[in-house]
Amino acid sequence: MVPLYSAHMSQQTYDIAVIGGGPTGLFGLFYAGLRGMKAILFDSLPELGGQLTTLYPEKLVYDMPGFPEILARDLAAAMVKQATRFNPDIHTSEQVQKVEKIGERDFRLTTPRGTYSARSVLVAGGVGSFTPKKLAINLDHYEGKGLYYFVKDTSEFRNRRVLIVGGGDSALDWALHLEHVCQVNLIHRRGEFRGHEESAKKVLASTCTVRLFHEVKEVHGNGRVEAVTIFDNRTKAETRLDVDALLLNLGFAANLGPIKDWGLELAGKSIKVDGHFQTNIPGIFAAGDIIEYPDRENITLIATGAADAAVAVNYAKAYIDPGAKVTPGHSSGRTDL
Repeated sequence: MVPLYSAHMSQQTYDIAVIGGGPTGLFGLFYAGLRGMKAILFDSLPELGGQLTTLYPEKLVYDMPGFPEILARDLAAAMVKQATRFNPDIHTSEQVQKVEKIGERDFRLTTPRGTYSARSVLVAGGVGSFTPKKLAINLDHYEGKGLYYFVKDTSEFRNRRVLIVGGGDSALDWALHLEHVCQVNLIHRRGEFRGHEESAKKVLASTCTVRLFHEVKEVHGNGRVEAVTIFDNRTKAETRLDVDALLLNLGFAANLGPIKDWGLELAGKSIKVDGHFQTNIPGIFAAGDIIEYPDRENITLIATGAADAAVAVNYAKAYIDPGAKVTPGHSSGRTDL
């Protein structure tokens, strides 16, 4: 489990306030320390790590530089250790409700516990608050009784019959991860997967039973999931599968929450930034999944989020101290780490 950090409230002014305790925010926090900035981080969740710890702690991550593969919870723990190297203040279970610019380099952040002062702000809120997308049929009465939207503990599925619904990376990754734990069926409503090509190739060559062009029609059970009727959306032919668990990987609906009321220029559910990752409000920067780049699509990877955060923090350093260089130099050249 990723350690839980907290800090008592302080009236001091921080060089930077980081909003979001996922991978992007954590790397931004580390980089702020590397640049000698006194930093504070807020996250509305009780545990740091964002989606790594909240949605898929036992999922393997393959696309983080330096790790051929690593469990999400272990990656989160390593990023927390790195982020806390310079003793920042960290406030979990504390949502920033309002950010106000009250001077040229002076921001006031308001949470349910009080107000805080910072000279710059980095918004690294991921996709904001997220709720799992559901099927059109009402399955709420099965939640916690064989119906899952994400996996916290793979041992819950050991030697069971599992139906995974979805065609993105989460569905493919869980199919590959669970095939050695249980009997896996995977259905997707389209004729091709939306996830990484290599993952799709591995799933099709695995022991998982895969049905494309298939959807869920009905879930059966007396108090918990016992069977599912699926149908071919081309022929309407139906098949009944006896299952012990139904794992829906249909994506998540994002909500910016209070962020949408801070006066930031938005593009849908994303924050617009310039080439320095600065928003339309000087001194407020944004990085990671929550942003829209100028003139190109955002690639939402942990690695690119970390790069975004590093660039944003370096420009935040130059913003609060115009005499400071944007280019930080290499950490390998330092002797105090």
